[in-house]
Amino acid sequence: MKRYNVAIVGATGAVGQEILKILANRNFPVQELKLLATERSHGKKVLFQGKEYLVEATVPESFEDMNIVLFAGGSASKEFAHEAVKRGAVVIDNSSSFRMDPKVPLVVPEVNPEDVRWHQGIIANPNCSTIQMVVALKPLHDAAKIKRIVVSTYQAVSGAGKEAIDELAEQVKQVMSEKDVKPEIFPYQIAFNLIPHIDVFVEGDYTKEEMKMVNETRKMFHDGDIAISATTVRVPVFRSHSEAVNIETEKNLSPEEAKEILKGAPGIIVVDDPATKQYPMPLYASDTDEVYVGRIRRDISCPNGNGLVLWVVADQLRKGAATNAVQIAELLIKDNLI
Repeated sequence: MKRYNVAIVGATGAVGQEILKILANRNFPVQELKLLATERSHGKKVLFQGKEYLVEATVPESFEDMNIVLFAGGSASKEFAHEAVKRGAVVIDNSSSFRMDPKVPLVVPEVNPEDVRWHQGIIANPNCSTIQMVVALKPLHDAAKIKRIVVSTYQAVSGAGKEAIDELAEQVKQVMSEKDVKPEIFPYQIAFNLIPHIDVFVEGDYTKEEMKMVNETRKMFHDGDIAISATTVRVPVFRSHSEAVNIETEKNLSPEEAKEILKGAPGIIVVDDPATKQYPMPLYASDTDEVYVGRIRRDISCPNGNGLVLWVVADQLRKGAATNAVQIAELLIKDNLI
């Protein structure tokens, strides 16, 4: 099997660490591995498959002889992605820098794998909350054509990075010890609270996170006419995002038909048995790569009967970021695009 030189930019962060785990778990054909980060992390040691690697500060020359460069997210993409492409690498980027660039494919392998074929050096990884939603909805869209989506998210703190995880853990201790809570990462206390505000507010008082779900879904579905509205909420859960999704379709689709379609779709596990209290939960989705779908039922508010409601849960550090990026790299290899 051919092996590839792989670089990870942001290797010491939460997503970077997950990428390393996924590469190992999936036996990705790594020839040479280069771990890159900011100057602050230079010299740190990281273990991968029994071998110790030194983290290097990212500079343009870091990408010489690299075949695949995985950017874990953040501002480094804008600064270095094109430098990597200049040196012959294919970039898979977890940041939002290139997602809506018409020259850059935005890809979820279970949804629009064909789009990798027109990449020009950079492929964008979608937003974590978008990824799990489109994996769940694309099979239904193919079967009955979705006209409208209304989604509310319940997003874990790990979506905001390691510092956010630490803040929730510390705040729980502070509250339980009846000490004052001083938020630093989030605008308000997150322990025992919900914050209906992720990313900055934009036009119409939606947030940037909400508009990512709107615009990215339309791009990947190749359908600019789908009506989409999102409300994104940060919740005091350490890991895995949950979503309540309401759809209206052109063709009538019963809950039973939807369940059968989803059971046969790649990357999805249906957990749906109300009689025995079986439904997806972030506690059980964590550290897995599948998208879990349950609570599938008819939307009784839809007058034409063409509405469904679903509950969707996935580990946003894995399928919502690291795993999806590695799957894109696997797709490139499979289709001989590197």
